[in-house]
Formats: sequence, C-alpha cells, structure tokens
Amino acid sequence: MAAKKNTKRTATGDLIISKSRTKAACKKSNVSSDFYGALDSAVRGMIAGAERRAEANGRKTVRPQDL
Repeated sequence: MAAKKNTKRTATGDLIISKSRTKAACKKSNVSSDFYGALDSAVRGMIAGAERRAEANGRKTVRPQDL
C-alpha cells in the first residue's frame, strides 16, 4: 500500500510567505499564528490563477496583469 503524501504544512515548513515580512507589513495589528497558513493558501491560489491566465494567453511567463 502506498504511503499518503502529507500535505499539511508545518509551523516552519514550506510557506511561500515570510513570517517576519508579514509581521512587518502589519504595522497596526498583531498577527495570529494561523494567519500565515491562510495567507499562504491565498498566495498559492493567486499564483495558480496567474499561471492559468498566462497559459490561456499562450505564454509561459507570468506577468503582473495575470494577477
């Protein structure tokens, strides 16, 4: 039986975003620990959407307008 791939991210795992930069960007608010995972999911979704749009336009390069 094949082992399942663990898709759960760890606290210091494979996040796209930087925790320290996220904290620095939130000048007036504290950042909860579960915010980072939600932000990471949102960013990954944006990247996937941009890739689909670039591909639909016959490009392999993702551009700002793809967001």
